[in-house]
Amino acid sequence: MAENTGEKQLLHLVFGGELDSLEGVHFRDLESLDIVGVYPNYNAAEAAWRAKAQATVDNAHMRYFIVHLHRLLDPETDG
Repeated sequence: MAENTGEKQLLHLVFGGELDSLEGVHFRDLESLDIVGVYPNYNAAEAAWRAKAQATVDNAHMRYFIVHLHRLLDPETDG
């Protein structure tokens, strides 16, 4: 069980996958998306994103993204 540190959670999702082309964001195969994880703040999400992006640098079609879940859950949150 996660410990409550008193800090406000600003949840972020990190995921990625292989794109059809370099011109847009259309994934080649949705079933093979890599859901890296959900993180309690942007810094943790960025570290996970950076590690995955660097590990797949040889594949130009592979892209990872950070989604600000807290903005979807509570649009008033500006972080």
